[in-house]
Amino acid sequence: MKIALFKESRPGETRVALTPDAVKALVAEGWQVEVEHDAGTLAHFLDDAYVSAGASVVAAASGDVNLRVNAPSLEEAARVPEGSLHLSFLSPLLALDVVKALNDRRVTVVSFDLLPRISRAQYMDALSSQSTVSGYRAALAGATHLDRFFPLLTTAAGTIRPARVLVMGVGVAGLQAIATAKRLGARVRAYDVRTAAKEEAESAGAVFVQLGVTADAAGGYARELTEAERTQQQTALLGEVANSDVVITTAAVPGRRSPILVTTAMVEAMSEGSLIIDMAADGGGNCELTKAGEVIEHQGVRVVGLANPPAEMGTHASFLYANNVLKLLGLFGSKGELHPDWSDEIVVGVTVASGGQVHHAASAEALGVTAVAITPEVKESE
Repeated sequence: MKIALFKESRPGETRVALTPDAVKALVAEGWQVEVEHDAGTLAHFLDDAYVSAGASVVAAASGDVNLRVNAPSLEEAARVPEGSLHLSFLSPLLALDVVKALNDRRVTVVSFDLLPRISRAQYMDALSSQSTVSGYRAALAGATHLDRFFPLLTTAAGTIRPARVLVMGVGVAGLQAIATAKRLGARVRAYDVRTAAKEEAESAGAVFVQLGVTADAAGGYARELTEAERTQQQTALLGEVANSDVVITTAAVPGRRSPILVTTAMVEAMSEGSLIIDMAADGGGNCELTKAGEVIEHQGVRVVGLANPPAEMGTHASFLYANNVLKLLGLFGSKGELHPDWSDEIVVGVTVASGGQVHHAASAEALGVTAVAITPEVKESE
């Protein structure tokens, strides 16, 4: 069977779903691989490298398995072969027209956004791997845009105090932002509504901020705050934000709008020259003033809306993503053939639709169709 690797069409995207090393591994396992011309060029993986790995470079790729980083456009979805498999960061609730177009073609639609948060899935967790890149880039963006030093400097001309950095959200991205800002010499504080985040933040080098508002849910995740809790949280956060030189927000929710953490009133309480780095800008932003891809100045405070931060590190972001693809694809097929294990909770969890039926309940509801649960075939005992 053939795997098709596509050049990303999203403006500004530098990543690619497979590196030449990943292609080499797939070819060795028995797959044919077709790579669209210049698919990896922006990540510094040239066509010759893919050819050397055993792939064919073509003008327009098409395969039994179709790999991307981002969701295809409607035009691209119309060219996906009927009955094939599509894998990407689809964010189905934000791309319902694409889900419908693919499902009409009886494509098996697989999205990394829906990967179950279980230990066995860690090796294929592209959300986490790309969040690592985003957190790193967010801290660097803070150091770049701030017109002051991050570290403590003692010089003959005087002593400069270290920058005060507040990281909001202690997930994978937040932890990487904490660690990077700490390595750059900043004094780092961190906040999260999860109780378990305290130990994690402190292990990365931050002082954990406790505001009296927690929202622990099953499995160590956070539940949605009530309106009263949100008001209490924002009131308590006002002072923390006001005393920070740089605020880095990292609260992104896959497939949904990012929650508002920093209000306009908080921005107005910050000192002249302070900075907000909003890593969740693509989802609408954690700050009320954020505009994705833009730097907004409000009463002397700049709000930087980071758009697609992993694309700023195309080489390593692609390397991590490609490894995630190999691990997940291994559950859908091996030795050059597709044979999904429909009894595997990971396979079931990431599959949005197949065979003309929508399995993801939220997508089915949004599309106005009935969700059909995946039931594994029962093999007759010998």
